[in-house]
Amino acid sequence: MHRARSVFLWAIVAIFEIVLITLPVSLQAQLIAGISVVTLMGVIKILNAQGTWRLVSLALGTGIVLRYVYWRTTETLPPIDQIQDFVPGMLLYLAEMYNVLMLALSLFIVAMPLPPRPSRKDAVEDFPDVDVFIPSYNEDAKLLANTLAAAKAMDYPPEKLHVWLLDDGGTVQKRSAADVASAEAARERHHELAELCRALGANYLTRERNEHAKAGNLNNGLTHSTGDLVAVFDADHAPARDFLRETVAYFGEDPKLFLVQTPHFFINPDPLERNLQTFDTMPSENEMFYGIIQRGLDKWNAAFFCGSAAVLSRRALEETGGFSGLSITEDCETALALHSAGWNSVYVDKPLIAGLQPATFASFIGQRSRWAQGMMQILRFRFPLFKGGLSVPQRLCYMSSTLFWLFPFTRATFLFAPLFYLLFDLQIFIASGGDFLAYTLSYLIVNLMMQNYLYGSFRWPWVSELYEYVQTVHLLPAVVSVMLNPRKPTFKVTAKDESIAVSRLSEISRPFFVIFAALVIATGFAVYRIYTEPYKADITLVVAGWNVLNLILAGCALGVVAERGEKAGSRRVKLQRRCEVVIDDHPYAASIEDVSVGGAQVHIYSKQIRGLGKGKEALLRFQPHGMDTKETLPIIVRRVETSGDLTTIGCQYQPAGPLDHRWIADLIFANSRQWSQFQESRRRNPGIVKGSLIFLSVALYQTSRGLVYFLRGRGSNKVAGEGRAR
Repeated sequence: MHRARSVFLWAIVAIFEIVLITLPVSLQAQLIAGISVVTLMGVIKILNAQGTWRLVSLALGTGIVLRYVYWRTTETLPPIDQIQDFVPGMLLYLAEMYNVLMLALSLFIVAMPLPPRPSRKDAVEDFPDVDVFIPSYNEDAKLLANTLAAAKAMDYPPEKLHVWLLDDGGTVQKRSAADVASAEAARERHHELAELCRALGANYLTRERNEHAKAGNLNNGLTHSTGDLVAVFDADHAPARDFLRETVAYFGEDPKLFLVQTPHFFINPDPLERNLQTFDTMPSENEMFYGIIQRGLDKWNAAFFCGSAAVLSRRALEETGGFSGLSITEDCETALALHSAGWNSVYVDKPLIAGLQPATFASFIGQRSRWAQGMMQILRFRFPLFKGGLSVPQRLCYMSSTLFWLFPFTRATFLFAPLFYLLFDLQIFIASGGDFLAYTLSYLIVNLMMQNYLYGSFRWPWVSELYEYVQTVHLLPAVVSVMLNPRKPTFKVTAKDESIAVSRLSEISRPFFVIFAALVIATGFAVYRIYTEPYKADITLVVAGWNVLNLILAGCALGVVAERGEKAGSRRVKLQRRCEVVIDDHPYAASIEDVSVGGAQVHIYSKQIRGLGKGKEALLRFQPHGMDTKETLPIIVRRVETSGDLTTIGCQYQPAGPLDHRWIADLIFANSRQWSQFQESRRRNPGIVKGSLIFLSVALYQTSRGLVYFLRGRGSNKVAGEGRAR
């Protein structure tokens, strides 16, 4: 009876909504309605009302969006007999409808996401055997040593913890290659990593041939191990001590659980954050996914495997044939197969690993191209909407995750659509200036407010648009390629632990300057047309404003591809930890102020230290987490500063052997609380107005910086050319 009443109520509300959406009203009434909704949503946001009021605000915004869709569909499309206007007009219309569809899916997923789950650290009663898989291909031994050491140091019974390095860089196929140099490099790698694993107490495993990329490597690990659970970490993803304590307990509570996924936290900025210098002040791009979207997916039992920082059930994997390898995104594909087989997933919203992001813009684009192509393969081969075994919410969640990667088409359409009118006078959007004000402007403002309501402190205004734009330029051909030939893409490993020694333009930056120049020219055309065609000034002003917005995004992107050189080889993480610095057998009381994977900054509480100087060898003595004794790590001094009774040194680790990497891993990776604290320090919502002003100021500065790099590069090339001529 209650269910029938609820269905009846929803039907009445839906009919009422449809009537309101399709009701013919004057422009003045539409404008008043838009202003009223924006005002009500603003009041609810200012009051920080949650629960039902949050849904009320989103429902009000949805009404304006649907009203816009109805108007856009019935009154603005060019006549079909004017083919030169109709074709680009329909492309723009379809791009807008795609955005509305993605907004609808977002509302379904994250309107009321699950709150972060409470800690399960003390809930483990029965400790199952856990195999830790660290797949590797071409990573440096020092990077792998830190990850292996951190995995071995996890707070878990040692007899139940089995760490495996799955090395695809030292396979028999590679060691027997016809290219002698490549074969020798593979043999040396094989020997070096086998010795590293022996010293650290880990298992080294390789295979005959490099088949099915990462999925094949993981499946090879499954055939050689027997643990009840499998934890997977990328080669550059080092776990905190409490990783297994926070994840394993869930498997004892649900026998049908196949996955516990945790966020990917990164200790270095991505290329956008580094070049725009926002890493310390603004939430990272991936925090919207890991901080909100995955919690929304978790509500519908649709949180999926992200390739690392996760624990999976061996029984579940064996039931479905192991890790899936049809696509190049084996993680999401594996989760889709297991969800459709009736298994469940859990998402734990706590950073329990620290990893490295691509440092160069080219590597960043390479990584995103793989993600985009892999998701398109899943859409093509697995089509989640009709995948058997999934619930309706799961189907919608997976469709949202795959359809998202079609954004290059819509972003490219929005970028070039104003040019159709400004340069070629094509009428692709039939509306007056008043129509734009009453319908389009209210829709855009409401859309911004809804996005801010959903993702506020996790994603600032216009940041998503920037990320999508800088990816679109190179992802569009990649997505088109996989659509034409879905089996063509192959798995490519993302470069790890890169660095940029000198400031330079990215090697793939040229298209961004071409697009920027085209938008500048279009802006000039807009000014010309406003003066020469005053009778169409209202429409021209609207389109010119749209073009200027694109120009601001394109200008900011010039700063993204203007790569900043970094003096430090790796990112430093702030902390305070008591220690001693031993110099010439004399211990000095000190505290560690910040650390990186390469070195640390230490405050020594003494102003007169005999023999201390650059190049001085010393020992860093501290108590590792979970131990009662102190351990020492060899260091070499690289910088010395004295202020009063305090001496500050910058030091570089000098590990004498593999075992010293245990202490390096303990310094930087053991404590997961520091990651949470760092994330929280960046999570604040500036609001739409302030956030837009912040973005505008950043964009203006980055435009000038990008142009300076461009002119400097041209000057350098000219000088180099003249030198070669002489």
